[in-house]
Amino acid sequence: MALAPAPPRRRPALVTFWRSTIGKKAVMAVTGLMFVAFLFVHMAGNLKVFLGPQHFDDYAAWLRTIGEPVLQNAWYLSIQRTVLLIALVLHVVAAVQLSKRDRQARPVKYAHGQRRKASFATHTMRWGGATLALYIVWHILDLTVGVANQDFRDGQPYHNIVADFQVWWVNLIYIVALLMLGLHINHGFWSAAQTLGITSKTRDRALKTVGSVLAVVITGGFLIVPIAVMAGWVA
Repeated sequence: MALAPAPPRRRPALVTFWRSTIGKKAVMAVTGLMFVAFLFVHMAGNLKVFLGPQHFDDYAAWLRTIGEPVLQNAWYLSIQRTVLLIALVLHVVAAVQLSKRDRQARPVKYAHGQRRKASFATHTMRWGGATLALYIVWHILDLTVGVANQDFRDGQPYHNIVADFQVWWVNLIYIVALLMLGLHINHGFWSAAQTLGITSKTRDRALKTVGSVLAVVITGGFLIVPIAVMAGWVA
């Protein structure tokens, strides 16, 4: 008597979720909202530069003590960076794979005039994301590690920021990246809310407004620092 074939092995639920389109969109939504929250807090911290070098350097030093005595010196920052790095990898991989699926689902290009109208932010999501990914690498090398900052001083973040933003081409890189960030947040916040099921005509308008406000506040909050350095308000 022939033995019945073994039933196919079921994939783990997380693998099945990740491989689905809705799973990838959900991962992008959750990680995107994580980045928005981090950027808002990071922006608020950067504004402490207007309180002077001592206050700003003390704030930067305090960040290394978060979690003590349970966590050792700078462990919190290491954990935060690791979580953000994993979230970034998931966000980028999901975006690339979804873009690939979208192209495969529509191998024939839209006829002229048939493509749905989309905002400028929607059109720049892909290239804006790539620009931001490159900028993150630059930002780490510039103000975290100090490799790209010729006047970098370990443990003196106020000095490093002022020295950095006195260079015009560094400001240009920073400003372009921040404008792309604003567009990314403006469209991405609304898209993430839709993916997570927060939808209705009333909520849709409110979410677009919140996304635009967040984009302006975060972008403006970051931009005011290099502008202040260039104008001599921070020196």
